[in-house]
Amino acid sequence: MRSIQGGATLVELVMTIVIISVAIAGVVGAFALISGRSADPLNQTRAVELAQLYMDEIISKKYDDATPQGGTPKYAGSCNIGPEEESRDTYNDVDDYDGTSDSPPRSAEAPLDGYDGFTVDVAVACAGGEVDLPGPEAKRIDLIITTPGGQSFSFSAYRANF
Repeated sequence: MRSIQGGATLVELVMTIVIISVAIAGVVGAFALISGRSADPLNQTRAVELAQLYMDEIISKKYDDATPQGGTPKYAGSCNIGPEEESRDTYNDVDDYDGTSDSPPRSAEAPLDGYDGFTVDVAVACAGGEVDLPGPEAKRIDLIITTPGGQSFSFSAYRANF
């Protein structure tokens, strides 16, 4: 008389191990992909915040060094770009920021906390024709924010002579 034994055969165990291994490899791969990109949305948000901070600071300045406080009468000269032998804390008009490159980013007074590894580059150009104004009547401010991971984000704004 032959006895019937219950259980799994060696072939069934090997097949089970192979199937589970393939499934785990797929799940681990998905987690690795997700965790590798989890910092991207955070860095994108921080880049936008940083751009807003810089744009607010720059646009709050006078149109040109010769523009009187309050803006009237409006500046009637040509479009001049570049700082007038000033330092960042004494910038008083939009074009003084041209060529600014900060790493780590800073406000006019001090470095900003929490932005290590970020770089901010600022360029200012005469751009009245781009917004249907005479050439010297508007300046375009271009910001390039580079994250610690090397992603670059571009932001632009116009400051009109008014």
